[in-house]
Amino acid sequence: MSLHDVAARALHAFDPEDAHGLAIRGLKLGLGPRDVGPDDPILAFQLAGLSLPNCVGLAAGFDKNAEVPDAMLAAGFGFVEAGTVTPLAQAGNPRPRLFRLTEDQAVINRMGFNNGGLEPFARRLSARKGRGGLVGANIGANKDATDRIQDYVTGLTRLWGLSDYFTANISSPNTPGLRALQTKAALEELLGRLAEARATLKAQSGRDYPIFLKVAPDLEDGEVEAIVETVVGASLDAIIVSNTTIARPDTLKSPLAGESGGLSGAPLLEASTAVLKRFHAAAGGRVALIGAGGIASGADAYAKIRAGAQAVQLYSALVYGGPGLVVRIKRELAARLRADGFAAVQDAVGAA
Repeated sequence: MSLHDVAARALHAFDPEDAHGLAIRGLKLGLGPRDVGPDDPILAFQLAGLSLPNCVGLAAGFDKNAEVPDAMLAAGFGFVEAGTVTPLAQAGNPRPRLFRLTEDQAVINRMGFNNGGLEPFARRLSARKGRGGLVGANIGANKDATDRIQDYVTGLTRLWGLSDYFTANISSPNTPGLRALQTKAALEELLGRLAEARATLKAQSGRDYPIFLKVAPDLEDGEVEAIVETVVGASLDAIIVSNTTIARPDTLKSPLAGESGGLSGAPLLEASTAVLKRFHAAAGGRVALIGAGGIASGADAYAKIRAGAQAVQLYSALVYGGPGLVVRIKRELAARLRADGFAAVQDAVGAA
């Protein structure tokens, strides 16, 4: 166990949100781990026009304000997604709002898109231009916005040219009514307005950037197919499957399991992977898929890839596995790919 992993364990003595704040401060001071070796070429991937040095990414939520993307890239992630950022700064929901379910290797959060707002986020991304490494922006809507769809357009417009890709987060359970944007009519309006803004920005700048959609795992029959058709119709580049769940599996042991909010971590793995398979079947190769939810090992990442994901993202597992986890996942994933006779990660996509 590295000193960084020992420090991560020590943070469990603190309130979860305070511990996260201390971790961000440490990373800003340059105290994070560094993966100094080159990535195994078997893990490299072309995703939506982006060249990933490895297919293991950091999910949104860890670096809400784009304060430490370079530190997390240095730790070994192939790409980092900062945010969720909203046009205006907002405090989020009252504390406590973040809970460790240690017995279940899980987390419940009801943060409510707490962040410092679009302007400081944009300034930080602007300041890191030219450093290399893939950094995406996860954009959302303010809780009290009168036109939530416009908030997404505002985020896209302000960050155009500063981010390598964008993710529209419509699947957090902690902003009342936000998940209603996943319904067909609302999603068509949202993606239609984003497509219009994208076309205008592309014409003005001469540059185009991929746009992803992040969805919930709690989808009814027919909703997966409707989302895929709407995404394909709007020419979005990928779907991230999935965000946290409002479900509470019977297997949960922690006394905190009844807390409201989105559940992430190990209990989400099976359900989110099952939904990923549904998206893979519905997409038929027409749109890229990124697997998220419950990944804590190379085996978990491999299961997502075999279910149809071209890349994966994780966050909650860092709470329990420490910052060295990403290196272990990459090593285990590469070994599993070779053991099954795959020459490259893309050869295993959808092989389940």
